[in-house]
Amino acid sequence: MKKTNKKLITYAFIDSQNLNLGVRSQGWRLDFTKFRILLSEKYLVKKAFLFIGFIPKNKELYAKLEKDGFILIFKPVIENKIHPKVKIKGNVDAELVLHAMIQYPHYQKAIIVSGDGDFYCLVEYLYTKRKLAKVIVPSRKYSSLLRKYSNSIVNISLFKRKLA
Repeated sequence: MKKTNKKLITYAFIDSQNLNLGVRSQGWRLDFTKFRILLSEKYLVKKAFLFIGFIPKNKELYAKLEKDGFILIFKPVIENKIHPKVKIKGNVDAELVLHAMIQYPHYQKAIIVSGDGDFYCLVEYLYTKRKLAKVIVPSRKYSSLLRKYSNSIVNISLFKRKLA
């Protein structure tokens, strides 16, 4: 029986806050339009799920991200009023893991975009099932739990000239 040459279906699951803060900590800003193009061209990503806290005043940003080809998964945010400042918290870890598993039957490879050790169990599971394509980390400082998968780790700063 002859094997058919199927196209590999790759999905990306992106922790937007980890990505954004990691890149900014290195002194540059990520162009999300260019990032989506890089995911499509370099890694052949069909669907890119971007997990992000929902803030009503950011509707224009959300529309632009959707126009760029991201599928937005929103998390309600919590405002924590400390002193005169308001700190907004929108932790998306559980949503990212849940959606990666909901989508599991629909992709052959997954890219996780985060350096957060909370995704260790997901990375480990995808790796053991041979579904992990890459872990794109947004800075040199990422969880030591992920170092076990160093062959799959790519630092986004390698693409700084293309993405800044």
